Amino acid sequence: MNTPPYDIAISGAGPVGSTLALLLALRTERPERIALMGRRFTPVGKDHCQEADPRTLALNHGSRVLLEHLGAWPDAAADITTVHVSQRGRLGRTLIRHNELGVAQLGSVVGYDAVLASLHQALERSGITRLEGSPSPSHGIGCAEFILDGQPIRSVLAVQSDGARPQGIERQYGQNALLAMVRASRPRSGWAFERFTAHGPLAFLPHPQGDDIYGVVWCSPPAEANRLLQLQQAEFEQALQSMFGDRLGTLRCIGDRHIFPLSMHAGPSLINPRTVAIGNAAQTLHPVAGQGLNLGLRDAAQLSQALTPWLAFPGSDPQPSLAQFAKSRRPDRWLTAGVTDVLPRIFATGNPLIEHACGLALLALDLLPPLRAPLARQLLQGLRI
Repeated sequence: MNTPPYDIAISGAGPVGSTLALLLALRTERPERIALMGRRFTPVGKDHCQEADPRTLALNHGSRVLLEHLGAWPDAAADITTVHVSQRGRLGRTLIRHNELGVAQLGSVVGYDAVLASLHQALERSGITRLEGSPSPSHGIGCAEFILDGQPIRSVLAVQSDGARPQGIERQYGQNALLAMVRASRPRSGWAFERFTAHGPLAFLPHPQGDDIYGVVWCSPPAEANRLLQLQQAEFEQALQSMFGDRLGTLRCIGDRHIFPLSMHAGPSLINPRTVAIGNAAQTLHPVAGQGLNLGLRDAAQLSQALTPWLAFPGSDPQPSLAQFAKSRRPDRWLTAGVTDVLPRIFATGNPLIEHACGLALLALDLLPPLRAPLARQLLQGLRI
Protein backbone atom coordinates (compact mmCIF):
# COMPACT_ATOMS: atom_id res chain seq x y z
CA MET A 1 0.00 0.00 0.00
CA ASN A 2 1.36 3.41 -0.99
CA THR A 3 1.81 6.01 1.74
CA PRO A 4 -1.25 8.32 1.84
CA PRO A 5 -0.52 11.83 0.53
CA TYR A 6 -1.60 13.39 3.84
CA ASP A 7 -0.70 12.64 7.42
CA ILE A 8 -3.91 14.20 8.75
CA ALA A 9 -7.13 15.17 6.99
CA ILE A 10 -9.50 17.48 8.88
CA SER A 11 -13.13 17.63 7.78
CA GLY A 12 -14.55 21.03 8.67
CA ALA A 13 -12.88 24.43 8.24
CA GLY A 14 -14.88 26.22 10.92
CA PRO A 15 -13.27 27.70 14.03
CA VAL A 16 -12.42 24.36 15.67
CA GLY A 17 -11.07 22.60 12.57
CA SER A 18 -9.06 25.66 11.53
CA THR A 19 -7.61 26.02 15.04
CA LEU A 20 -6.55 22.37 15.07
CA ALA A 21 -4.88 22.71 11.67
CA LEU A 22 -2.90 25.75 12.84
CA LEU A 23 -1.83 24.01 16.04
CA LEU A 24 -0.69 20.93 14.14
CA ALA A 25 1.24 23.08 11.63
CA LEU A 26 3.34 24.38 14.52
CA ARG A 27 4.26 20.81 15.44
CA THR A 28 5.40 19.44 12.07
CA GLU A 29 8.08 20.24 9.53
CA ARG A 30 5.69 19.36 6.71
CA PRO A 31 2.48 21.37 7.19
CA GLU A 32 1.51 20.67 3.57
CA ARG A 33 0.72 17.11 4.66
CA ILE A 34 -2.13 18.47 6.79
CA ALA A 35 -5.30 18.76 4.67
CA LEU A 36 -8.09 21.03 5.87
CA MET A 37 -11.35 20.50 4.00
CA GLY A 38 -14.34 22.81 4.16
CA ARG A 39 -16.98 24.68 2.24
CA ARG A 40 -15.86 28.20 3.00
CA PHE A 41 -12.46 29.85 2.77
CA THR A 42 -13.57 33.09 1.04
CA PRO A 43 -14.23 35.95 3.52
CA VAL A 44 -17.78 37.26 3.69
CA GLY A 45 -18.07 40.31 1.46
CA LYS A 46 -15.81 38.92 -1.26
CA ASP A 47 -18.37 36.34 -2.32
CA HIS A 48 -21.84 37.76 -2.88
CA CYS A 49 -23.33 34.28 -2.48
CA GLN A 50 -22.40 34.22 1.19
CA GLU A 51 -24.55 35.84 3.82
CA ALA A 52 -23.12 37.26 7.02
CA ASP A 53 -23.49 34.94 10.01
CA PRO A 54 -25.60 36.66 12.71
CA ARG A 55 -24.01 34.79 15.61
CA THR A 56 -21.63 36.24 18.15
CA LEU A 57 -19.33 33.96 20.12
CA ALA A 58 -18.51 34.24 23.82
CA LEU A 59 -14.92 33.00 24.04
CA ASN A 60 -13.49 32.47 27.51
CA HIS A 61 -10.07 33.56 28.69
CA GLY A 62 -8.43 30.27 27.75
CA SER A 63 -9.80 30.39 24.20
CA ARG A 64 -8.62 33.97 23.72
CA VAL A 65 -5.09 33.09 24.84
CA LEU A 66 -5.08 30.16 22.40
CA LEU A 67 -6.20 32.23 19.40
CA GLU A 68 -3.80 35.06 20.26
CA HIS A 69 -0.98 32.51 20.32
CA LEU A 70 -1.96 31.46 16.79
CA GLY A 71 -2.12 35.07 15.54
CA ALA A 72 -5.82 34.58 14.85
CA TRP A 73 -7.52 36.92 17.32
CA PRO A 74 -9.88 39.34 15.52
CA ASP A 75 -9.45 43.09 15.82
CA ALA A 76 -12.98 43.74 17.10
CA ALA A 77 -13.89 42.20 20.45
CA ALA A 78 -15.95 43.18 23.50
CA ASP A 79 -14.43 42.09 26.80
CA ILE A 80 -16.43 40.48 29.60
CA THR A 81 -15.15 41.37 33.07
CA THR A 82 -18.29 40.61 35.13
CA VAL A 83 -21.02 37.99 34.67
CA HIS A 84 -24.36 38.65 36.40
CA VAL A 85 -26.50 35.52 36.93
CA SER A 86 -30.10 35.85 38.10
CA GLN A 87 -33.50 34.16 38.07
CA ARG A 88 -36.60 36.06 37.06
CA GLY A 89 -39.15 36.41 39.84
CA ARG A 90 -37.04 34.65 42.48
CA LEU A 91 -34.57 35.64 45.16
CA GLY A 92 -30.85 35.36 44.59
CA ARG A 93 -28.22 36.41 42.12
CA THR A 94 -24.51 35.78 41.62
CA LEU A 95 -21.68 37.96 40.30
CA ILE A 96 -18.55 36.42 38.81
CA ARG A 97 -15.72 38.95 38.46
CA HIS A 98 -12.44 38.74 36.57
CA ASN A 99 -10.29 40.02 39.43
CA GLU A 100 -11.33 37.07 41.60
CA LEU A 101 -9.53 34.81 39.14
CA GLY A 102 -6.54 37.03 38.44
CA VAL A 103 -7.23 37.58 34.73
CA ALA A 104 -7.73 40.72 32.66
CA GLN A 105 -11.10 39.49 31.42
CA LEU A 106 -13.32 36.47 31.92
CA GLY A 107 -13.77 36.28 28.19
CA SER A 108 -14.60 38.27 25.09
CA VAL A 109 -17.41 38.42 22.54
CA VAL A 110 -16.50 38.31 18.85
CA GLY A 111 -18.46 37.96 15.64
CA TYR A 112 -18.49 34.49 14.09
CA ASP A 113 -17.40 35.82 10.70
CA ALA A 114 -14.65 37.93 12.28
CA VAL A 115 -13.00 35.06 14.15
CA LEU A 116 -13.31 32.74 11.15
CA ALA A 117 -11.73 35.34 8.87
CA SER A 118 -8.81 35.77 11.30
CA LEU A 119 -8.27 32.01 11.43
CA HIS A 120 -8.38 31.69 7.65
CA GLN A 121 -5.88 34.53 7.24
CA ALA A 122 -3.54 32.64 9.56
CA LEU A 123 -4.10 29.51 7.47
CA GLU A 124 -2.88 31.34 4.38
CA ARG A 125 0.50 31.81 6.08
CA SER A 126 0.72 28.31 7.53
CA GLY A 127 1.58 26.10 4.54
CA ILE A 128 -1.43 23.86 5.27
CA THR A 129 -3.20 22.33 2.26
CA ARG A 130 -6.70 23.75 1.98
CA LEU A 131 -9.30 21.84 -0.01
CA GLU A 132 -12.63 23.55 -0.65
CA GLY A 133 -15.76 21.43 -0.78
CA SER A 134 -18.05 19.23 1.32
CA PRO A 135 -16.21 16.02 2.22
CA SER A 136 -17.94 12.80 3.16
CA PRO A 137 -16.28 9.91 5.04
CA SER A 138 -15.39 6.81 3.06
CA HIS A 139 -13.83 3.44 3.88
CA GLY A 140 -10.12 3.42 3.15
CA ILE A 141 -8.06 0.25 3.49
CA GLY A 142 -5.21 0.77 5.91
CA CYS A 143 -5.85 4.53 5.96
CA ALA A 144 -8.52 7.15 6.56
CA GLU A 145 -10.41 8.40 3.54
CA PHE A 146 -12.88 11.12 2.54
CA ILE A 147 -14.57 11.73 -0.79
CA LEU A 148 -14.34 15.36 -1.90
CA ASP A 149 -16.03 16.33 -5.18
CA GLY A 150 -15.87 12.71 -6.28
CA GLN A 151 -12.16 12.35 -5.52
CA PRO A 152 -10.70 10.27 -2.66
CA ILE A 153 -8.68 12.17 -0.06
CA ARG A 154 -6.49 9.65 1.75
CA SER A 155 -4.61 10.26 5.00
CA VAL A 156 -2.99 8.29 7.78
CA LEU A 157 -5.60 9.55 10.23
CA ALA A 158 -8.70 11.74 10.05
CA VAL A 159 -10.44 14.31 12.21
CA GLN A 160 -14.14 15.03 11.94
CA SER A 161 -14.68 18.60 13.13
CA ASP A 162 -18.10 19.51 11.79
CA GLY A 163 -20.60 18.49 9.16
CA ALA A 164 -21.58 15.28 11.00
CA ARG A 165 -23.97 15.09 13.95
CA PRO A 166 -22.64 13.12 16.94
CA GLN A 167 -24.25 9.72 17.35
CA GLY A 168 -25.02 8.65 20.91
CA ILE A 169 -26.77 10.81 23.51
CA GLU A 170 -29.51 13.16 22.32
CA ARG A 171 -31.76 15.60 24.14
CA GLN A 172 -34.40 17.84 22.62
CA TYR A 173 -34.98 20.87 24.85
CA GLY A 174 -38.21 22.04 23.28
CA GLN A 175 -36.59 25.46 22.91
CA ASN A 176 -35.46 27.76 20.13
CA ALA A 177 -32.86 30.48 20.56
CA LEU A 178 -33.91 33.89 19.24
CA LEU A 179 -30.93 36.10 18.42
CA ALA A 180 -31.22 39.88 18.41
CA MET A 181 -29.14 43.01 18.90
CA VAL A 182 -30.21 45.87 21.15
CA ARG A 183 -28.92 49.29 22.11
CA ALA A 184 -29.12 50.06 25.85
CA SER A 185 -29.57 53.56 27.26
CA ARG A 186 -27.53 52.70 30.40
CA PRO A 187 -24.86 50.20 29.30
CA ARG A 188 -22.51 48.64 31.84
CA SER A 189 -19.02 48.27 30.47
CA GLY A 190 -17.77 44.68 30.48
CA TRP A 191 -20.92 43.19 32.00
CA ALA A 192 -22.66 40.10 30.63
CA PHE A 193 -26.00 38.84 31.94
CA GLU A 194 -27.47 35.33 32.19
CA ARG A 195 -31.07 35.45 33.37
CA PHE A 196 -33.06 32.26 33.89
CA THR A 197 -36.77 32.46 33.12
CA ALA A 198 -39.66 30.01 33.22
CA HIS A 199 -39.26 29.41 29.48
CA GLY A 200 -35.47 29.23 29.29
CA PRO A 201 -32.32 31.32 29.76
CA LEU A 202 -32.00 34.89 28.45
CA ALA A 203 -28.47 36.17 27.86
CA PHE A 204 -27.21 39.69 27.18
CA LEU A 205 -23.62 39.87 25.90
CA PRO A 206 -21.55 42.99 25.21
CA HIS A 207 -21.17 43.40 21.46
CA PRO A 208 -18.03 44.30 19.48
CA GLN A 209 -19.97 46.81 17.38
CA GLY A 210 -20.36 49.33 20.21
CA ASP A 211 -20.14 49.98 23.93
CA ASP A 212 -23.91 50.39 24.21
CA ILE A 213 -24.82 47.40 22.04
CA TYR A 214 -25.67 43.92 23.35
CA GLY A 215 -26.23 40.60 21.65
CA VAL A 216 -29.34 38.87 22.96
CA VAL A 217 -29.87 35.11 23.09
CA TRP A 218 -33.44 34.45 24.23
CA CYS A 219 -34.39 30.78 24.68
CA SER A 220 -38.07 29.83 24.71
CA PRO A 221 -40.45 27.16 23.34
CA PRO A 222 -40.64 27.16 19.53
CA ALA A 223 -44.15 28.63 19.38
CA GLU A 224 -43.17 31.47 21.71
CA ALA A 225 -39.92 32.10 19.84
CA ASN A 226 -41.82 32.33 16.56
CA ARG A 227 -44.32 34.71 18.13
CA LEU A 228 -41.48 36.93 19.34
CA LEU A 229 -39.92 36.82 15.89
CA GLN A 230 -43.13 38.07 14.27
CA LEU A 231 -43.73 40.95 16.70
CA GLN A 232 -43.39 44.51 15.53
CA GLN A 233 -40.23 46.16 16.82
CA ALA A 234 -41.93 48.19 19.56
CA GLU A 235 -43.83 45.12 20.77
CA PHE A 236 -40.67 43.03 20.83
CA GLU A 237 -38.81 45.71 22.76
CA GLN A 238 -41.61 45.83 25.31
CA ALA A 239 -41.60 42.03 25.73
CA LEU A 240 -37.81 41.94 26.10
CA GLN A 241 -37.81 44.83 28.58
CA SER A 242 -40.45 43.09 30.68
CA MET A 243 -38.48 39.86 30.75
CA PHE A 244 -35.04 41.38 31.42
CA GLY A 245 -35.83 44.40 33.55
CA ASP A 246 -34.24 47.85 33.60
CA ARG A 247 -30.65 46.97 34.57
CA LEU A 248 -29.44 48.44 31.28
CA GLY A 249 -32.05 51.14 30.96
CA THR A 250 -34.26 51.33 27.90
CA LEU A 251 -33.67 48.69 25.23
CA ARG A 252 -33.99 49.44 21.51
CA CYS A 253 -33.78 46.63 18.98
CA ILE A 254 -31.44 47.11 16.00
CA GLY A 255 -31.04 44.79 13.03
CA ASP A 256 -32.89 41.58 12.22
CA ARG A 257 -33.92 38.77 14.53
CA HIS A 258 -33.01 35.13 13.88
CA ILE A 259 -34.07 31.76 15.29
CA PHE A 260 -32.06 28.58 15.85
CA PRO A 261 -33.44 25.29 17.27
CA LEU A 262 -31.71 23.92 20.37
CA SER A 263 -30.72 20.36 21.16
CA MET A 264 -27.86 18.42 22.70
CA HIS A 265 -25.99 15.65 20.91
CA ALA A 266 -22.91 13.88 22.19
CA GLY A 267 -20.97 10.91 20.87
CA PRO A 268 -17.60 9.23 21.29
CA SER A 269 -14.38 11.09 20.54
CA LEU A 270 -12.88 7.98 18.93
CA ILE A 271 -15.04 7.05 15.92
CA ASN A 272 -12.76 4.29 14.67
CA PRO A 273 -9.06 3.43 15.15
CA ARG A 274 -7.99 6.13 12.67
CA THR A 275 -10.68 8.79 13.09
CA VAL A 276 -11.50 11.12 15.98
CA ALA A 277 -14.28 13.67 16.42
CA ILE A 278 -13.87 17.10 17.97
CA GLY A 279 -16.02 20.23 18.26
CA ASN A 280 -19.54 19.97 16.87
CA ALA A 281 -18.84 16.51 15.49
CA ALA A 282 -18.25 15.30 19.05
CA GLN A 283 -20.81 17.38 20.94
CA THR A 284 -23.36 20.12 20.35
CA LEU A 285 -24.53 21.86 23.51
CA HIS A 286 -27.26 24.17 24.74
CA PRO A 287 -25.93 27.75 24.47
CA VAL A 288 -26.38 28.51 28.18
CA ALA A 289 -23.09 29.87 29.58
CA GLY A 290 -21.60 29.90 26.05
CA GLN A 291 -19.54 26.74 26.43
CA GLY A 292 -19.89 24.98 23.06
CA LEU A 293 -17.07 26.54 21.05
CA ASN A 294 -14.82 26.86 24.09
CA LEU A 295 -15.12 23.11 24.64
CA GLY A 296 -14.39 22.47 20.97
CA LEU A 297 -11.25 24.61 21.09
CA ARG A 298 -10.07 22.62 24.11
CA ASP A 299 -10.65 19.47 22.04
CA ALA A 300 -8.39 20.91 19.34
CA ALA A 301 -5.67 21.99 21.78
CA GLN A 302 -5.52 18.63 23.53
CA LEU A 303 -5.59 16.65 20.29
CA SER A 304 -2.66 18.64 18.92
CA GLN A 305 -0.71 17.89 22.10
CA ALA A 306 -1.57 14.18 21.93
CA LEU A 307 -0.41 13.96 18.31
CA THR A 308 2.88 15.85 18.77
CA PRO A 309 5.02 12.71 19.37
CA TRP A 310 3.34 10.89 16.49
CA LEU A 311 3.91 13.79 14.05
CA ALA A 312 7.66 13.31 14.51
CA PHE A 313 7.23 9.76 13.15
CA PRO A 314 4.06 9.78 11.04
CA GLY A 315 4.84 6.35 9.66
CA SER A 316 4.16 4.85 13.09
CA ASP A 317 0.79 3.62 14.36
CA PRO A 318 -1.40 6.60 15.43
CA GLN A 319 -3.94 4.49 17.29
CA PRO A 320 -2.36 4.73 20.78
CA SER A 321 -2.21 8.53 20.53
CA LEU A 322 -5.84 8.75 19.43
CA ALA A 323 -7.02 6.38 22.15
CA GLN A 324 -5.15 8.37 24.81
CA PHE A 325 -6.69 11.60 23.51
CA ALA A 326 -10.22 10.17 23.72
CA LYS A 327 -9.62 8.99 27.29
CA SER A 328 -8.10 12.27 28.45
CA ARG A 329 -10.91 14.39 27.00
CA ARG A 330 -13.72 12.44 28.65
CA PRO A 331 -13.88 14.26 32.04
CA ASP A 332 -13.95 17.80 30.61
CA ARG A 333 -16.42 16.90 27.86
CA TRP A 334 -18.94 15.21 30.13
CA LEU A 335 -18.69 17.75 32.94
CA THR A 336 -19.24 20.65 30.54
CA ALA A 337 -22.07 18.84 28.74
CA GLY A 338 -23.65 18.01 32.08
CA VAL A 339 -23.55 21.58 33.36
CA THR A 340 -25.04 23.03 30.17
CA ASP A 341 -27.69 20.30 30.07
CA VAL A 342 -28.87 20.65 33.67
CA LEU A 343 -28.91 24.46 34.02
CA PRO A 344 -31.57 25.33 31.41
CA ARG A 345 -33.82 22.48 32.57
CA ILE A 346 -33.63 22.86 36.34
CA PHE A 347 -34.44 26.59 36.25
CA ALA A 348 -37.47 25.97 33.99
CA THR A 349 -39.23 23.12 35.81
CA GLY A 350 -42.15 25.31 36.87
CA ASN A 351 -41.89 23.80 40.35
CA PRO A 352 -41.82 26.64 42.92
CA LEU A 353 -39.81 24.62 45.44
CA ILE A 354 -37.09 23.87 42.89
CA GLU A 355 -37.07 27.46 41.66
CA HIS A 356 -36.68 28.78 45.21
CA ALA A 357 -33.89 26.27 45.81
CA CYS A 358 -32.14 27.52 42.67
CA GLY A 359 -32.47 31.07 43.94
CA LEU A 360 -30.95 30.11 47.27
CA ALA A 361 -28.12 28.36 45.41
CA LEU A 362 -27.40 31.56 43.48
CA LEU A 363 -27.41 33.52 46.73
CA ALA A 364 -25.02 31.02 48.35
CA LEU A 365 -22.67 31.24 45.37
CA ASP A 366 -22.67 35.01 45.67
CA LEU A 367 -22.00 35.04 49.42
CA LEU A 368 -19.43 32.22 49.53
CA PRO A 369 -16.48 32.63 47.14
CA PRO A 370 -15.15 29.08 47.82
CA LEU A 371 -18.39 27.72 46.34
CA ARG A 372 -18.28 30.10 43.39
CA ALA A 373 -14.63 29.56 42.44
CA PRO A 374 -14.95 26.03 40.91
CA LEU A 375 -17.84 27.12 38.68
CA ALA A 376 -15.97 30.27 37.64
CA ARG A 377 -12.84 28.30 36.76
CA GLN A 378 -14.84 25.78 34.74
CA LEU A 379 -16.37 28.60 32.71
CA LEU A 380 -12.98 30.29 32.37
CA GLN A 381 -10.84 27.39 31.18
CA GLY A 382 -12.68 24.07 31.50
CA LEU A 383 -11.66 21.09 33.56
CA ARG A 384 -7.90 20.69 33.82
CA ILE A 385 -6.52 17.35 35.03
